[in-house]
Amino acid sequence: MANENKKPEVKKPKFNAYWIYIGIFLLFVGIQFFGGNSWTQPRKTTQAEFQQFLEDGDVEKIEIINKKTAKVYLTPDARQKEIHSNKSSNTLLAPGANDPVYEFEFGDLQNFENSIYQIKQDNELDTKVVWDTDSNMWGELLLTLLPFVVIIGIWIFIMRRMSSGAGGGAGGQIFNIGKSKAKLFDEKAEVKTSFKDVAGLEGAKEEVQEIVDFLKNPSKYTALGGKIPKGALLVGPPGTGKTLLAKAVAGEAKVPFFSLSGSDFVEMFVGVGASRVRDLFKQAKEKSPSIIFIDEIDAIGRARGKNNFSGSNDERENTLNQLLTEMDGFGTNTNVIVIAATNRADVLDKALMRAGRFDRQIYVDLPDVRERKEIFEVHLRPIKKDDSVDTEFLARQTPGFSGADIANVCNEAALIAARNEKKAVGKQDFLDAVDRIVGGLEKKNKIITPDEKKAIAFHEAGHATVSWMLEHAAPLVKVTIVPRGQSLGAAWYLPEERLIVRPEQMLDEMCATMGGRAAEKVIFDKISTGALSDLEKVTKQARAMVTVYGLNDKIGNLTYYDSSGQTDYNFSKPYSEKTAELIDKEISNIIEAQYQRAIDLLEKNKDKLTELANELLEKEVIFKESLERIFGKRPFQPRELPSIEPKIATS
Repeated sequence: MANENKKPEVKKPKFNAYWIYIGIFLLFVGIQFFGGNSWTQPRKTTQAEFQQFLEDGDVEKIEIINKKTAKVYLTPDARQKEIHSNKSSNTLLAPGANDPVYEFEFGDLQNFENSIYQIKQDNELDTKVVWDTDSNMWGELLLTLLPFVVIIGIWIFIMRRMSSGAGGGAGGQIFNIGKSKAKLFDEKAEVKTSFKDVAGLEGAKEEVQEIVDFLKNPSKYTALGGKIPKGALLVGPPGTGKTLLAKAVAGEAKVPFFSLSGSDFVEMFVGVGASRVRDLFKQAKEKSPSIIFIDEIDAIGRARGKNNFSGSNDERENTLNQLLTEMDGFGTNTNVIVIAATNRADVLDKALMRAGRFDRQIYVDLPDVRERKEIFEVHLRPIKKDDSVDTEFLARQTPGFSGADIANVCNEAALIAARNEKKAVGKQDFLDAVDRIVGGLEKKNKIITPDEKKAIAFHEAGHATVSWMLEHAAPLVKVTIVPRGQSLGAAWYLPEERLIVRPEQMLDEMCATMGGRAAEKVIFDKISTGALSDLEKVTKQARAMVTVYGLNDKIGNLTYYDSSGQTDYNFSKPYSEKTAELIDKEISNIIEAQYQRAIDLLEKNKDKLTELANELLEKEVIFKESLERIFGKRPFQPRELPSIEPKIATS
């Protein structure tokens, strides 16, 4: 009964700023239409016609308005004349007995008065001449109020535009600049990513699934005395799926999900970042239980007090201080969890990393061969492929590839197949896509002299020969001397996916890398600039052996590597000048020893090196079969789970 007696709610029309503009327009029209008495507007005439009317005795009175306009009143007898009744008029009604019939503007007032006086005297007329000042009260009032009306209208329009958005940018919404710019996802939002779309990353996926379960069934954990974790930090190399995990959480969790980037807190105005942090957590608490996801948190979470010579980072540090306070400030029963992602965990502030803020650090590593297979299966779903495509084979071809790289391989393979007018994507398309991504685009039309081409062929043949002869070096699978990307030649090897590396393995790899320059020395007794990338690689490896991994006898079991990143901000080296000289000497000794070792190997197999290089000059691309035919089977046992990893040798 209560519902029946309840009056229906009357919806009031919403205010629209355009009503103000319509009102101003109608006011103009009203003043012009009614203020000037346009219903009985006098007819227009000329001064010559008026003088004729005056001479004929038809004019009863002349009213001079504002010393420039004359209004003519006719006598009752003159109104009946045909000449005056047939005059055309634009007015809606005919002039009344007390209304002027004609109106005209004259020039000089003195001349006009003299002409009237002369006509009256010549014709003995008693026509009245009246002076008057006409003022339009409504028009003057409108002109007085119009500036204020326009200013108020513009102000209302700007206020409504600035308050219409949800976020607070510096441009259109200056009064909301301190508001959070987080995008809200809830159960009504169309977030289609789920955990089934996240392949691999088993450990990380299990952790974030548990976070979602915390929010769905908090009593399951709190009943045993446990507390809901306040934060989880996703750490890993770029492209490993950190943001994808967060999207899956947004799709799976039936709770509000606030997503934003660390740079969204940054603004040119003082105090804006801290204000946005406060507003973000206020919104999250109001919609509790909820999740806050901050991508690239290193934009505001960088360690305080570092590289702050000019004080320019004060605003960023204030934002970080507010974030620290908010994360440790809300109670454990608010059910607000913060998930953050970064690939620069080494630069984050220690106060941000402590337990109570980010209780969990989830490392998202590059996928192994099994996880790459699962990732390929996910990205191959929308692609039309033929029977030659084997996901396990593709996983072995892409060691060191991240999830984003694999997605790029699948997309590039589809583009290559479409470019070749194929109906489905085949195995070779994927291999070409890997070559395209790692080595770059082939440049078959690049101008290379015969001498340069011969030098490139022997350079690549030197890499292939040395790597084939060494136990721990990655054996070659494919070599090309077709320019690709910035390199003049490229070689693809079959490396072993190792978790730890021993000194003999690193030395064999360095020797194989120096095989290109060694071949040039053996064959031409000259060296060139083509070994730039090789020299860069071996120098980094040798320096790591000496200064990072402690694999040098002269330096000993010491490392100068700082995982905290503190050395990035220091100008001094963590060792003396004498030690620096020793380090430089040992690095040079290691590289030169492997260079001489490669020369010795190629001197012993000079004829086979020449045969391989000539075949490469002829075919431009050779495979493992050519090496087996020239050098015979490799004397070392093949490794398990072989994988092809492209390696570019700039020649």
